[in-house]
Amino acid sequence: MNETPATARLRRSVRAVILADDDRVLLCRFRFPHPAVPTRATVVWAAPGGGIEPGELPLGALRRELHEETGLVIDADPPHVWHQEVATDSRADGYDGVVNDYFLVRTTRFDPRGALSDDDLAAEHINGMRWWKHGDIAEYRGSDLFSPRDIATPLAALIAGDIPGTPLMLGL
Repeated sequence: MNETPATARLRRSVRAVILADDDRVLLCRFRFPHPAVPTRATVVWAAPGGGIEPGELPLGALRRELHEETGLVIDADPPHVWHQEVATDSRADGYDGVVNDYFLVRTTRFDPRGALSDDDLAAEHINGMRWWKHGDIAEYRGSDLFSPRDIATPLAALIAGDIPGTPLMLGL
């Protein structure tokens, strides 16, 4: 994990690890430029979600982001499973890094289509979504990256039903 100084200005975000009944995970394809996409890459696959707006509670932000990006509506409060803090080398406008809190959402597999138009998604640097098998992520050797980079390891635990009592700290 990249350490961020105590005085760093961090962008707080929420993300959903959406696991379907066939154990596939829904990931968004973020393209450069985006804070999650390092200079050496053009694409990062990451869980849907986004920034917490001023005055918004994390679970409210999660519900809003999921509705906007995927169309999924959740009623219950999902478990908070992962926490990640990443220094971004000033790639997030006005921020020194990002804090991502991940929540596990189990659902029936669906065709993701949120309230945002394709143009709105493109403005968020999202240009696709895909249901991934764990094995396809674990064995992936292409040029795209995942966020977190080692998503396969903590994802395997969630698929196996190992839900942490307190959020697991993730690296880059």
